[in-house]
Amino acid sequence: MDWIDRFAGLSQLDDSLRKTLVSKSNIVTLPKNTVLFGPGKSPDNLLLLLEGVVRVQQVTEGGREIVLYRVHAGESCVLTTACLLAYEDYSAEGIAETEVQAVAIPRLVFDDLVAGSKSFRNFVFAAYSRRITDLFHVIEEVAFQKVDIRLAHKLVELAGADQKLTATHAQLAAELGTAREVISRQLQEFQRRGWVATARGAVTLLDRSALIALSEAA
Repeated sequence: MDWIDRFAGLSQLDDSLRKTLVSKSNIVTLPKNTVLFGPGKSPDNLLLLLEGVVRVQQVTEGGREIVLYRVHAGESCVLTTACLLAYEDYSAEGIAETEVQAVAIPRLVFDDLVAGSKSFRNFVFAAYSRRITDLFHVIEEVAFQKVDIRLAHKLVELAGADQKLTATHAQLAAELGTAREVISRQLQEFQRRGWVATARGAVTLLDRSALIALSEAA
C-alpha cells in the first residue's frame, strides 16, 4: 500500500526514500479505546494516522484529565515525535477514540530518515511546529478565557447535525481542563437560560445562536 501521498510533505521524498519508507513500515489497525501510549513508556514507532482519531491527554496526580490535542487522518503525533527525537518517555497518554489505521515507522527507520533526508526532516518539524502552536493556544485558553465562553464553543464544535452530543460532564471537563463540578454548574446555567437540555451523558443544543454569540464574546 503506497500511502505516502496522503501526508503533505512526504510526497517530496525521492523514489528510493519512498520505497524505503513503505517497505520498512507497517500498517496497523487498532480497535476503539486502545491505549496507544502512556506515561513512562518509550515510543518504538512514529505513527502516521490513515484513518480514525487519537486523543492525547494529560492526567494529573489528582486524576484530573485535560485533552491536549487530537490526531486525525493525515497527521502524526507530535508528542511521539518529541519523545523519539529526545529519547525520552511519554508524559501523557494517547487513546484511540475510534478504530484507527496507522502507518508505524520503526524508531531506527525514523532516526535514519531524520539524519539523512531533508524532505523528511521538513515533514517532521513542520508538523511539530503546527502542533506546538496549537498547544500554546490550549494553554492560553485554560489560563485566560472564561469557562462559559470555552464551554459554549466546545458544545457548538462537538454537536452533530441533530444538535446533540454524547459526553459526560467529566468528559467535557477534560476537554476544557477544568473540574467536573465547574462544568455541571455552567451547564445548569445554560439550561436555565434555555440554551441547552441535559440528560445523563448527553447535551442537546436548544439555542445554538446564543451559544455561538457567547463563544465569540471577547
